[in-house]
Amino acid sequence: MCSIMGFSRKTLTRAELTPYFDRTRSRGPDMSRIEETPSGWLCFHRLAIMDLTPEGMQPFRRGNDRLVCNGEIYGFRALKRRLEEQGYTFRSGSDCEILLPLYREQGLDMFAGLDAEFALIIYDSRTDSLVAARDPIGIRPLFYGYDSAGGIVFASEAKNLVGLCEEIRPFPPGCYYADGKFTRYAGLTAVDAYCRDDLETACKKIREKLIAGVDKRLDADAPLGFLLSGGLDSSLVCAISSIVLGKKIRTFAIGMDKDAIDLKYAREAAAYIGADHTEIYMTREEVLASLEEVIALLGTWDITTVRASMGMYLCCKAIHERTDVRVLLTGEISDELFGYKYTDFAPDAEAFQQESKKRIDELYMYDVLRADRCISVNSLEARVPFGDLDFVRYVMSLDPAMKLNTYGIGKYLLRHAFEKDRLLPDSILWRQKAAFSDAVGHSMVDDLKACAEAAYTDREFESRRQSYGYCPPFTKESLLYRDIFEKHYPGQAPMIQDFWMPNKSWAGCDVSDPSARVLSNYGASGQ
Repeated sequence: MCSIMGFSRKTLTRAELTPYFDRTRSRGPDMSRIEETPSGWLCFHRLAIMDLTPEGMQPFRRGNDRLVCNGEIYGFRALKRRLEEQGYTFRSGSDCEILLPLYREQGLDMFAGLDAEFALIIYDSRTDSLVAARDPIGIRPLFYGYDSAGGIVFASEAKNLVGLCEEIRPFPPGCYYADGKFTRYAGLTAVDAYCRDDLETACKKIREKLIAGVDKRLDADAPLGFLLSGGLDSSLVCAISSIVLGKKIRTFAIGMDKDAIDLKYAREAAAYIGADHTEIYMTREEVLASLEEVIALLGTWDITTVRASMGMYLCCKAIHERTDVRVLLTGEISDELFGYKYTDFAPDAEAFQQESKKRIDELYMYDVLRADRCISVNSLEARVPFGDLDFVRYVMSLDPAMKLNTYGIGKYLLRHAFEKDRLLPDSILWRQKAAFSDAVGHSMVDDLKACAEAAYTDREFESRRQSYGYCPPFTKESLLYRDIFEKHYPGQAPMIQDFWMPNKSWAGCDVSDPSARVLSNYGASGQ
């Protein structure tokens, strides 16, 4: 990960803006630069992943245009060769250096053609203004607000803008900003007509497209590692990577010191694929001591996101402190495509499709936010194969009736797609899903609830929850998280749309806790 900021005006001096920018130095600890434009500023903290030499440092320049980008541009080498044939020269091996020539050739149409996860800011010298854009899922973070003089300010994280902008807003995924307005250039989840591939054809394409998505994310000049929970999604990413790389990979799993559900499955998957596996244990004391730090780094008050971040943050912290790994592949974004435990209750296929669309459209506020912050605050980069644009478009285009759980087990298409490859043991490939926040150990969530219960009397809870007009807390746990959030992001709760919860309008999903544990179909998932 890297950190970027862009100021459309020189409302602040270099000395005045530096403290705001340095709040996210951990995203890019290798090199830093603040560069003046004729009208404003561009800022860059670098985490060196592609081209580890100083030549890969940003902002990149092309004539009087400049660029800062936190991203990975897949297939950039072919694009670079084509640009070189047109007469462009390059100073580095960085994938992001090709973006300014592409922008000069294609203008704002460039964004729709990128196979990438990115957040970027361009200073366009022809208009003396900033252009900003974000990838279609929002895997790379970007926020914006307006300073005291009315100038727009872009930043990788909301924390950069606290105290600088009165209202902080997430930059909408799949959009670009130019000429003072936001324009949508891509919508992955809108399906005009469903693809009519049969089951076997669909599974064949799912297999091919996921392997391609993993393959392109293994290109890095810095050491790779893999988060392995022991669930289906991360295990598939690890198994495919091991085959593609043709060598032993480094995997990491975390769990509570007394009742971690997933550690034994992660150990089994790692042994099967021959990984160099590391187990990390966390204690109740570590979880509670890290709670405020985690909420501060996340910039959210959502219960599910906070719970699921505890283990991920502590795992990434250990990786950062104990290894030289710089890039982590993860299994996020599979659930939104193929279904959660609660989507078993979808009343029909179209309801499943609309729920999937909603979850993917909002990912940047929940699971993607969690993965980015937990990884980047530890000076690591996240790569998400299930978020591959071609893969997402295809799975979303499939007839949703195929994705409904009519097979006796969720995510059947994904499991069946890899059934013949024997990449994983059947005990992993056909294992029932356990939510990550539960799978690190049921006791962790219970410890968090107990901590919140001790923090407020019933009367204090009712009084304090009613002081929040926007998405008021509904449990003591949610109030604790909101109080901590407001301490670090006062008045910025609308950055998050709502609590991540199962669809309460569906029979069987009107629950008061987001954990799959409370659903009637949880069954053996936690064993």
